[in-house]
Amino acid sequence: MKTGLIFLAAAIAEIGGCFAFWMWLRLGKAPVWLVPGCCCLLLFAYLLTLIDTSVAGRAYAAYGGIYILVAVLWMWFAEGMQPDRWDFLGAGLCLLGAVAILLAPHTR
Repeated sequence: MKTGLIFLAAAIAEIGGCFAFWMWLRLGKAPVWLVPGCCCLLLFAYLLTLIDTSVAGRAYAAYGGIYILVAVLWMWFAEGMQPDRWDFLGAGLCLLGAVAILLAPHTR
């Protein structure tokens, strides 16, 4: 449960940070958007260090599935674009991959 909450918080922080840069570069918003964007990205990086695993790559790989699901939800709730069945199917497959990475009986 703790890992899931950390991944969720990390995904929101990363997407929020990247979205701030998107607002600045793609939508022509003021450069002040870079301040919360950088803060969110720093928070994202910190949160991933809290994952209980002996290898960083495994944490990053498992996080990827959570990130994709949260990105699809961000598209829906923050940007107002409802995902289609392919978005949900793809996110579901990625989430299954994240679960496999997290719960597999790794030898190390």
